[in-house]
Order: sequence, then C-alpha cells, then structure tokens
Amino acid sequence: MFDLDRWQEIFSSIRSNVLRTVLSGFTVALGLFIFIVLFGIGTGLQNAFTEGFTRDAQNLISIFTGKTTIAYNGLQSDREVTMNNSDYDFLVNADKEKVGHATPRYQSSLLVKYGKESGTYQVNGAEPEEKFIENRKLLDGRYLTPTDLERKQNVAVIGRMVQRDLIKNGSPVGKELNINGTMFKVVGVFSDDGGDWDERHISVPITTLQQMKKGSDTVSTVYIAYNDKLTPEQAIKYGDDLKNKLKSRKSVSPDDENAIRIWNNAQNMNDTFAFMAVLTGIVGFIGMGTLLAGIIGISNIMVYIVKERTKEIGVRKAIGAKPGSIVGLIVQESVVITVVSGFVGVGLGVLALNLIGDSLEEFFIINPSVGWGIIIAAFIALVFSGLIAGFVPAYRASKIKPIEALRTE
Repeated sequence: MFDLDRWQEIFSSIRSNVLRTVLSGFTVALGLFIFIVLFGIGTGLQNAFTEGFTRDAQNLISIFTGKTTIAYNGLQSDREVTMNNSDYDFLVNADKEKVGHATPRYQSSLLVKYGKESGTYQVNGAEPEEKFIENRKLLDGRYLTPTDLERKQNVAVIGRMVQRDLIKNGSPVGKELNINGTMFKVVGVFSDDGGDWDERHISVPITTLQQMKKGSDTVSTVYIAYNDKLTPEQAIKYGDDLKNKLKSRKSVSPDDENAIRIWNNAQNMNDTFAFMAVLTGIVGFIGMGTLLAGIIGISNIMVYIVKERTKEIGVRKAIGAKPGSIVGLIVQESVVITVVSGFVGVGLGVLALNLIGDSLEEFFIINPSVGWGIIIAAFIALVFSGLIAGFVPAYRASKIKPIEALRTE
C-alpha cells in the first residue's frame, strides 16, 4: 500500500493512458453528481411540502359552515347554517383533553384609516390563542389578552404589511387606527410565514368586533389545534366526531357535506406524506439506478483495462512477479481513480445544489440539499465497487500462464 515504487507505477500508468483514466473517472464522477443532484431536488420538493404545512399550526382543524343541501328534521334545504359563541364552547368542550389551542374567529373586510392613509383590510375578531394557531411572531408590542376580551377593549394587533401601508414612520404601538369609524389602539405588530396576504390582517378581540356588529355573537370559523400527542388516525377521528356532533346540534343531515365543512390537517398531512413517500421512492430509485450505472460502467472499464494489460501481466509474471502483487497493483490503481473521481463528483454535485439554491421555488423546490451521511454512503459504495471491479478481472488475469498472456493480441 505504501510502496513508493508501486505508486510510481500507478501514476506512470495513469499518465500513459490519460483517455482510459478520464473515461473511468468520468463514469464515477457523473454517477455521484447525478445521484447528489437528484436526491437534493427530492429533498427540495419535501421542503416545499413541509413548508406549506408549517404556515399555520400543523395540528389544525378548521370548521366552517355554509348552506344545507338536504332537507332534514323538518327543516328545508338551502338553509344558511351559522355558528355562534355557544357553538364554539360546545366544540372546544366536547373532548377537552384533545384540544391544544383553540380560537373562534369572526371576520369582516373593513375600511381602516390612519391619518391620510387608508385601505380595506380583513379584520379578525379572535382570542389570544390565535397567535399559536396562525404561528405568528411578534415584532413589536404584545398580542391580545384575556382581559382585552373580557373588557371588550378597542385594541388591535396589526400585520407587518398593514404597518408598512398605513403607519410608515416609527413604532405603531400606541397609535390609533380608525376601523370602520371606531378608534382602536395598536398594541402589537406581527409577522406571518403565510406571506403578504396574512400580514395584511388585523386582529381585535372577538367580543369587541361582535359588539360593533350590533351585538352579534356570530362566529365565522372555529380553529382547534388538537393535542400533538394524538396520532394522525386519532386526529382524523376527532375531527369527524366534531363534525358529526355539530351537525346533530345544528339539525343538519349526516349526509350533507356542504352545511358543515372541516379542514383537518391530519388528513391532508397523511395524503401529502403518502405522496412524499412515493416521490422519495421514485427519486431514490432513479438515484440508485444512476449509482448502479456508475458501478457497472467502472466495472466494464476495469475489465477492458485488465484485458488490455494482459500482455503486461504476462511479462510481470515471466520476470517473477507474484499474482498477489499484480492484483494489488491493479486494485490500487482502480481505487485511486475511483476515489479521486468520487471527490470530483461530490464537489460538483454539492456545488450545483448550492448554485441552484432557492431559484426553483416557482417549481416547488425549496433549499435542495443532501445529508452528508447519504453522500458518504454513496461515495463508499462506489469506492468499494471500484475495488471489486478492479479485483475480479485482475484476479482472473493473474491466474493466466505467462506464455498464454504473452500470446494475447
């Protein structure tokens, strides 16, 4: 292994056969390069799907209402079903141990003014736990509190884009907005991973907004983030139970799918993760196929190389070289070519992923990357394959009698 003469022979052989060496190395480098890029893109697709589910609480159940489509229990179809505060309390207390966070929401598009600036924004009446439901991050001030709800305070938490649109200078905390003719004090500013649309929302105590709407107790949507200890199957069943209980409470037919609708992230995540598993399998299959093609390529080239050097092997044996030294020389040369080419392939693959970066976001590929564990495993697999690819034909050639090797054309 550390024989200087052998290393000199190896480098002499490489210099004498540049084309052969380049072809061998190109096969290995290309296999690793394509493998890394493919796996990186697969990871980027997974990141895109995962990010889509982290904008709001991942364990979220959203409950909406609409019009009935089936006459039921003496009530006609095409009846508008609405929820109120008591319905929210009923849903939250139906199985309280399964509730992590929850909030009702009463929303309305209202004209908002500050000085000479104005715009129409979605104003959400909600409770303090909306912060956790929406995964909001406070940039300034505070969020809504139970005291705000209890006292029906005229306070508002605004999105970052609302601040940018209306209050252009200084901190907005403590300043007052005119919301549909009523003055609200800004107590906080939030950011939201949902983007500009979600950051153009304004949250106020639901009790305050309901009071502005002529004392209404209407609830537009109920959000429940279920206990994260629930399995996806348990969470799906919990969502279905809530839906059935609310249907019974509102005299809606069990077969009516429009009057009460549920968006359950557990179901959506199950479907998405199943798709991701298939996608990962496909990418993995293609990647492994590429790696296998590299292994077959280096094997074929090594067979050709050994066959080309059969006469040389005959001369070595004729002057007393042992079969082990012949095999060792060819295997060592094979491993050197594979290792160097492997480093080149890894470097180019990692560089390509870094250059791609987030430029493919429009194709739902975010931060494509490959873990070093996978890269090292692929690298070792190729080096080991290069070792075997060199050993097998070299071992066979070392068994040929010198006279037969010398006669080979």
